[in-house]
Amino acid sequence: MSFRDNLQHLRATRNMTQEQLAMLVGVSRQSVTKWEAERAYPEMDKLIKLTQIFDCTLDELVSGDLTGRVAEPAKAIPATAALADITGYDEHQIKFANRIATGVAFILLGLTLASLFDGVEFGPIPVDALPVGSLFAGIIAGISFIIPACMDDTAFKRAHPFVENFYTAEQEQQARHEFGIQLTVGIGFVLAGVASGALGDNRFIHALFFACITVGAFILVRGGIRAGRIDVEEYNIDALSELTEEEVASIVGEERAAKVLARTRRSKLVGAACSIIMILATIVGLCLMFYGEPYFWMAWFVGGLLCGVAALIPALVSSLAKVQ
Repeated sequence: MSFRDNLQHLRATRNMTQEQLAMLVGVSRQSVTKWEAERAYPEMDKLIKLTQIFDCTLDELVSGDLTGRVAEPAKAIPATAALADITGYDEHQIKFANRIATGVAFILLGLTLASLFDGVEFGPIPVDALPVGSLFAGIIAGISFIIPACMDDTAFKRAHPFVENFYTAEQEQQARHEFGIQLTVGIGFVLAGVASGALGDNRFIHALFFACITVGAFILVRGGIRAGRIDVEEYNIDALSELTEEEVASIVGEERAAKVLARTRRSKLVGAACSIIMILATIVGLCLMFYGEPYFWMAWFVGGLLCGVAALIPALVSSLAKVQ
């Protein structure tokens, strides 16, 4: 039996369309069509992924006979699932949002405790030991959430560089509505923290300020990432930015490749600019903190605003170019 016959039969046992198989493998539907028409042959990494999907060996898939395998109802994709999330994209994005938001909250919680313990003496422990220890404990705890989350996200994007948009209009509307509420609540906590400065100037007020910022940041970061997951096209652009031009063309098709590559290049430039901005903001913030400046955290706030501006510039330039 040929690879084509095996692939067609295995796909049929799972009630799987070419589009759904393409999404699982990380290629375009056209690529699957070429495989089944014997006009092209998948690369080794794609073959290995196919063996994982259909639970078979490489020899069985390429040169064996799998056409006798019976249908697998338990593993079949429902006929009504034309827009099903078969890659686990939604679950991954929600988990990613929770982990990143938790990491950010832990870092800010470290600042909260550092403010609370500022100037407090506990026996032989140096005065600065508790604030510094709390700050670094929060940073370490935050990083322990953020770095693994980013690594898992990178791995997911490599495994699924292209996802068909399966969200319905109702789901998109619901996500925007939820984000609107979260945005309001998150900003409310941030403003409450700023307003707490009017209550006085002591370590308890400073701790209250950072506590409000911590809660607000958690809500805003989590809500922003969860709302952003609905923009599947932006995810695809970001995921494809890690691939070569040939790989991008094989996934989205040669017709769309030029446009997609242009967007991925802009995405890389924005990412690089934001990385530089936040590194500089971190250096400035740490220097201000070392010299005892109470508003050292403003360095990261300004850095975040500049990153937002950097992200808007490519879109603005593109819009102006279209107008002209």
